[in-house]
Amino acid sequence: MKSIKNHFSLVVALVSILFSIQVFVIVDRSINAYKENLLQNYSVVVVSKSRMLEKDILDIDKLFLSVSELSPNEVITKLHTGISKKNIELLKLTLPKFYKLQLKSYPTIEEINVITEKLLINKSIIKVENFSHKIDTTYKLLLLFKNIIAIFAITVFVVTTLLIIKELRIWQFNHSDRMNIMRLFGAPSWMRSAILFRLAITDAFIANIIIFILFKYFASSSWLLEEFNTIGIKLTVFNPLSDSFSLLGIAIGLSVILALLIALGHKEEV
Repeated sequence: MKSIKNHFSLVVALVSILFSIQVFVIVDRSINAYKENLLQNYSVVVVSKSRMLEKDILDIDKLFLSVSELSPNEVITKLHTGISKKNIELLKLTLPKFYKLQLKSYPTIEEINVITEKLLINKSIIKVENFSHKIDTTYKLLLLFKNIIAIFAITVFVVTTLLIIKELRIWQFNHSDRMNIMRLFGAPSWMRSAILFRLAITDAFIANIIIFILFKYFASSSWLLEEFNTIGIKLTVFNPLSDSFSLLGIAIGLSVILALLIALGHKEEV
């Protein structure tokens, strides 16, 4: 019964760590996907008093992806109140040139300020609309959410790691007589602790299987997919191959390291 209890406690601790890690991975993927979605709908608008070459604008900053000139027809149409055709054509010639700049990645507020300064250095550019307030608010909210999840994951990791160490020490204490007998017969330290490592690795596999089943279910849940569709993003919630192997590596690595620390710290009875 004690053996089953030790297994159960260790598996629950490992499941908690793997769960918090995978949740952080999903949140990180969601934020990146949402930033990509924001990027598709975001652009910097530049007003120039004269026509500029696309190459000249792109060379200003490496973050620029593409440039497109905005047609003045829409603005003129809104202003059209009985203006003659000749005056409309003249107005088109006198209007400044408008350019829309697409970026390679969603910028931070620092990046957008640098971009704005570089653009305004050009004497032809008279105004830059960068929607900095909107960027600053959105980016800070994304970072805040990500940092909260990171703090949660770190807290769970620390607490459950201490729990794993405690459970391994309890197991070691329960088997101290066996380990001392093996020592008297000349068994090396690694052999005396072999069962400890086997316990850690076995429970790591069990925890990984539980996480695999749990997130496989989440990934196929219609309610979760609908939530992502509502905010307009598509992402892989759980990759059965890469995510599962990564989590298994973390579980085994953590378990073996902690078991090794316990084994090295074991004081032999004289």
